[in-house]
Amino acid sequence: MAGPSWQDRSWLWQGARAALSFPAWTVALALLGVGSLARDVGHPIGAAMMSTVLIWAGPAQVIFYAGLATGMAPAAIAVAVSLSSIRFLPMTMSLLPMLRRPGQGTGEQLLVAHFVAVTVWSESMRRLPDVPQEHRVPFYFGFAGACLLLSTVATGIGYHLMATLPVALAAGLLFLTPLFFTLSVTGGARRAADWLAIGLGFALQPIMLAGLGDGLDLLGVGLVGGTLAFLVGRLSEARR
Repeated sequence: MAGPSWQDRSWLWQGARAALSFPAWTVALALLGVGSLARDVGHPIGAAMMSTVLIWAGPAQVIFYAGLATGMAPAAIAVAVSLSSIRFLPMTMSLLPMLRRPGQGTGEQLLVAHFVAVTVWSESMRRLPDVPQEHRVPFYFGFAGACLLLSTVATGIGYHLMATLPVALAAGLLFLTPLFFTLSVTGGARRAADWLAIGLGFALQPIMLAGLGDGLDLLGVGLVGGTLAFLVGRLSEARR
């Protein structure tokens, strides 16, 4: 089987450079706290870093280590982690069509899906339309891989560092990812329907949290708010 072409490698590095220009650092700084949680429950640094590689979701990793700390059964922890990551389903469904290419196998699609994270998704939706279709996959892997690699290293650093940081600063670092996500989404908004979706997201979140509970609230916000914004956008276009 032929290896990747020089163009694929070029776009891979372009994706990595785009991530390291700023987005990857926001994710990495937010995951510093995961290393501290792992240390608190007695996990070795290697396990902490591996949790970032395999789970690749800060809130899910917090649930994972909180479950270990409270003595939850492994099956219950697995269910809780899975439920907290359901919010990635609509993100993955919206992103995969942009990354399909001829001859793409199931394994590559599963790998693409594994790399989906909040920042990776928002930045990919913003950047991929400007990337030629045949080069989107290597660009995506370069971008997402840089985010994952830097976050894994940050998890290891946090394993030793977080105990020395003030609580307020540690909490602020965890807030960087949702803050950057909000700025990225608003920066990519072009139509009235985009702004409506963002507004509905903020308005519906506390309602969904009260009705569905933590873990399913973001899925509910995405399905309801996104569907309403999509329908309003289609009706607006039909009237033109």
